[in-house]
Amino acid sequence: MLSTTPLRALRVRVYQQGGSKRFSSHGAPHYNEPTGYLFGEKPPAPGQKRVKEDWENIWYIGMFGSIGLAALLLYYKPDTSIQGWALKEAKTRMEARGEKVQ
Repeated sequence: MLSTTPLRALRVRVYQQGGSKRFSSHGAPHYNEPTGYLFGEKPPAPGQKRVKEDWENIWYIGMFGSIGLAALLLYYKPDTSIQGWALKEAKTRMEARGEKVQ
């Protein structure tokens, strides 16, 4: 069986050479400081328009296009409820007996 002293010595040496104890983060957490502006963007100067980033149009088309497609598919989805099936079945049976369906 291997001794743990070489491993312990290696760990101490790595730590003394500047190795980090927190293996996944490598130091203090980094985040964007709050600026007080909406989405962290400074408003443009008066008379100037905001410049869109490259990904924004693709996001708008994809998001609202998928919402529109979902609404269209939900509007035209087939009726699979038990009440719809029972109504169709009752109408066909009444027509088969010769009764008038309202």
